[in-house]
Amino acid sequence: MDYNTIKTVFKEYIHPLDSKVIQKMIDHAQIDRYVKKLDVLTFTNLFIYAQLQGLPSLGRISEKVKRKKSIQRLVGIEDISKSQLSRKLGAIPSEIFQVMMHHLVQKLHQALGPQKADKALEKIHLIDSSTISMCLSQYEWADFRDTKSGVKLHTSIHFCDGVSYPNGVIVTPARPADETQLDSLIVADKNTLHVFDRGYFNFEKFDTYCAEGIHFVTRIKTNTVVHVIEELPVNPCSPIIREAIVKIGKIKYPLRLVETQDNEGNNISIVCNDAKRSAQEIGDLYRTRWQIELFFKWVKQHLVLTKLYGQSENAVYNQIYIAMITFCLTLLLNHQLGYKGTLLEMLNWISDFCSVKLTTFISEIFKEPDRSSNGRRKLQHQRIFEETLAQYESGDVYHLDDLTYDPII
Repeated sequence: MDYNTIKTVFKEYIHPLDSKVIQKMIDHAQIDRYVKKLDVLTFTNLFIYAQLQGLPSLGRISEKVKRKKSIQRLVGIEDISKSQLSRKLGAIPSEIFQVMMHHLVQKLHQALGPQKADKALEKIHLIDSSTISMCLSQYEWADFRDTKSGVKLHTSIHFCDGVSYPNGVIVTPARPADETQLDSLIVADKNTLHVFDRGYFNFEKFDTYCAEGIHFVTRIKTNTVVHVIEELPVNPCSPIIREAIVKIGKIKYPLRLVETQDNEGNNISIVCNDAKRSAQEIGDLYRTRWQIELFFKWVKQHLVLTKLYGQSENAVYNQIYIAMITFCLTLLLNHQLGYKGTLLEMLNWISDFCSVKLTTFISEIFKEPDRSSNGRRKLQHQRIFEETLAQYESGDVYHLDDLTYDPII
């Protein structure tokens, strides 16, 4: 990496976006044909900065640009009104930011793939959706209940060695069922195992995946009809309660049925079309599905997703994709610098040091702590007791009459 002293943290942070490549795409679509001030790249930089700072509204973004010269230098614009931001947010096609996000996902594959290649979970894709609720009166285009509107983030993530990052994100109104987006999140790779919950349960899709050699693990519904072909032996020392070869519903292909317990002791029934992995491994892999819930929790808590900047469908989608872009950029810089702290700590570092020279930033995050003390001493109660008992048993008891107070002990 080029540690140029004039390079700021923000400039290095957004570097993976490859502005020249994106500009060619923008020029081809003629999106900025008549734009004089707020082009797509400047808009993208500004809203990535807003995500980093957690700015909750377009008004706050506009105020920050007006008041701080450092921000003007970072994003390349001196003054912008709330109404201009609103119009641009709703005017840019969301496909532009979706392409940017997938471009960064490919960079994450290139950066993390070789490093994690020897890990067992490298070929695991976790699939699920999360709903962002909205006010019905302001977002009628996304109604899904009598009193609520909302959008869904249909997401596939890689999970390996404690690191989660999106492989695909599709944003839709909340009303369509989860299974409608399953085909778009499936990877046509016979070495990949897809793990998803009962919301994606569909017999026709399962038959298709079995025919095409696409592996999956999912939980069956309580009312699913199960036809047992063969019961398989189970190790009584393992957490697996039952294993069998079955057919479910109208599906033509046989599946493996694995019954185990969740972390709360409740029985769960899992079906899988992967014959290589053991039953215990299948149960363990299904438990990793909760990592995608942690991913959703992280992005909702630490990025601007629940406070929406605009009311139109395009504005909402653009904000969500820019949030995902921010997540990917943070993970890429974290990996690039080899930072060993949490991803939230890295996000906070970047937020606080956006306009600082990159060399200063690196020296700060890797600076040794100033404290030279070993900290508060731990009391060794068991050792003191054993030593005192040994002295007593040997007859060495005169020291017990000493009433001197030792504050260290």
